[in-house]
This record gives sequence, C-alpha cells and structure tokens, in this order.
Amino acid sequence: MEYHVKDTALADAGVQRIEWADHEMPVLRQIRDRFAAEQPLKGQVLAACLHVTTETANLVRTLQAGGAEVVVCASNPLSTQDDVAAALATRYGVPTYAIKGEDRDTYFAHLNAAADASPTITMDDGCDLVSLLHSARTDKLAGVIGGTEETTTGVIRLKAMAADGALKYPVIAVNDAQTKHFFDNRYGTGQSTMDGIIRATNILLAGRTFVVGGYGWCGRGVAQRARGLGANVVVTEIEPLRALEAVMDGFRVMPMAAAAPISDVICTLTGDKHVVRREHWESMKDGCIVCNSGHFDIELDLVSLGELASSVRSVRPFVQEYQLPDRKIFVLAEGRLVNLGAAEGHPAAVMDMSFANQATSAEYMAQHAGQLKPDVYGVPADLDALVARLKLEAMGIAIDVLTPEQEAYLTSWHEGT
Repeated sequence: MEYHVKDTALADAGVQRIEWADHEMPVLRQIRDRFAAEQPLKGQVLAACLHVTTETANLVRTLQAGGAEVVVCASNPLSTQDDVAAALATRYGVPTYAIKGEDRDTYFAHLNAAADASPTITMDDGCDLVSLLHSARTDKLAGVIGGTEETTTGVIRLKAMAADGALKYPVIAVNDAQTKHFFDNRYGTGQSTMDGIIRATNILLAGRTFVVGGYGWCGRGVAQRARGLGANVVVTEIEPLRALEAVMDGFRVMPMAAAAPISDVICTLTGDKHVVRREHWESMKDGCIVCNSGHFDIELDLVSLGELASSVRSVRPFVQEYQLPDRKIFVLAEGRLVNLGAAEGHPAAVMDMSFANQATSAEYMAQHAGQLKPDVYGVPADLDALVARLKLEAMGIAIDVLTPEQEAYLTSWHEGT
C-alpha cells in the first residue's frame, strides 16, 4: 500500500488545518527554511510513529524539506485526525498509515508498514515502533542509525531496554528537553486534557472534586488548569518529593483509595499500569467520570471494570457508560489519551517547540551516525537553548545579555564578599 487512510476526499480540509497550525509554529518554519537550504537529512529514511495531527504534519513537512524520505504511522489508535492523514498521503506525498479508531490488528499492520520502509532514523511517540523493530522486525534493525522519542512513557520503556542491554541503537529523549517537558507536558497537556474532557462531557467543572493521578509535568498542568476552572483538585502520587510539591502548590494529596470515593472526575497521567483498578471502581460514587491522559490505556484497568458492569454502552461520542449494580461510571475515549481521543491534542504554539526539538535531534543523529553507542541520550543543551531563543524571538521578546564584567565574575573564584 502507498498509504492507508480513511478518506482521501478529506485532504483539502486537512491542508487548510495544517496551514492554520503552521501560523502558530514560527520556530519550526525557521528550521524548515534552513533545512531546505542545507539538506541535513538527505539520504535518510525517517519512520515517524506519531500522533497524526496538524502539528505533526508540519514536522513532517520540515523533515521532507531537509531531504528525508518520510513514512508516517499512528502512535495511538484514537489520536489520528483523518483529514490530516489524507492530506499527508495525497497532497504532501507522504506514505501515511493512520485511521482514527483503527482496531489493534490495523494498528500493528500500520506499524509494520512503517518498518517495511527500512528506516535509518525512527521518530517515536510511546516506543511502539522501536519495540517492534527489536522484536518482530529485527530484519530492519541493521540500517537504523538512531532515533528520537517524544513521550515520558516511551522514555521509560527505552531506559528499561537500555538497562537490559536490549537497545540496539541510540535514541534521543526529546521528551526530556527543557523546552519540551516544561511547556508541552505542562501547558499543552494541561489545556488539551481539559479540552477533551469538556468536549466529551460538556460538564461544569467548577465545584467538582477533580482527582489527578500523578504529579509529573503533565499532572502539574492538568491540576493547574482544573483549579483554574474552579474544581477542587486532589492529587495522588507515589513519589514523596512530588507529593510534597503538590501540597506546597495548594492541592490536597491522598492515596487513590481515599480519593476515588470522593471523586467526580479522575484523570490519570502516570505512564504506569492500573493506576485505577478494581478496588477503586468498587468505591466510586454514581456518575464518576474517569479518563486518562497518559500515553497508554493500561493506566485504567478496564477489564476489571467490565467484569463489574452488567452492561456497557456509548452515551455520547467518546463516552462509555458502565452500568454497575447500583451506579454508573463513565469512561472517556476508551481510556486512551483523552486530549487526542476526544479533542485535537496540544495547541500548535506549544508543539512548535517540541517538534523543533524533534527536527534538530533528527539532524543531530544524521550528523553523528555511527558515533553514539546504543543508549538513551538527552537533547544536547545547545539545541535546547536554540529552540528557546528562537521561540522568544518569534514572540518579540528580548532578554538581557551578560556584560564582560558579569561573564568574568561568573567564571572566577577570586571575587567574593
């Protein structure tokens, strides 16, 4: 297949939305212009397993401008924007394998289609493509010089692979760049998660008890936004320092076992398995709304909820009602990423920085082919700083520059009190 998308007739609408997002991505536009002139990715085959959104399309255009042959597949069955996939496939000439709502078999067929392209660089969002290349598709490993990873969940998986000695090529943890997790994870996830919850339910959040599972950068963002909408926010955590920070930020902190019975809305953002499980389902009150904004749906133990329920039905788009003997529990977006399943994902302005990191990290991998051993690497500090500087310039914001006297002071130990 040259591509597998839902409906090519959606392509014109996709182009319009891609161009709209591009207006909000000035840093990536600057990088695209430079890439077009310098061709740093010429000769590279780049397989991108990402959420197929308008912002991703502009990243793909940038990689193409740099000379790369790009193939795209979805990194989540519910996150694809079908008009964008159609536009990529038929207007931008990108082999694209992504359909919103695709089943598990189709999802893995699409991953395999990306592997079939024999990539030299992988670009992952959750580590599924990397995992496939290290398991069922080892025939394609030899040609890979390196990769990048976009998410906290994916970085966790990659570091586990590296610790086991299983990782066969170097990967840059784009997620850990300061211009990524400080902004994308906090402001992007915060806004887009609330957007997904509200679009799916149309509920008033003010006055409700809103439980945030996990107080990493994504959890911080959701907690801040939920409080801003008037919710009474409770945080659950396993890390003492994060729990203490949540307390100091003014949130109530308690175990999920204590939070579940008082919750009106629960949103998990941990990257771990079964954050909400049987004992929590059993204690929830009637009408509780549960969702996940971590990468995988395993954060919610939906198998045990299904066992407790006498029936399951869709009551609104992306809202499933689980009927228990004496109450109802509502699950959003099938437990998958609610911000992408029920909404459009992060705003383009914040993805501008994340995808600028992706593009420059891919360039770095191409420049250092064969020089890095298989491991997980941070984004080079100078690239992170470059993205921040370009973003400030695009926003019309100037900052101070050290004087020679100040530079000398900071590099000397002679001056003191």
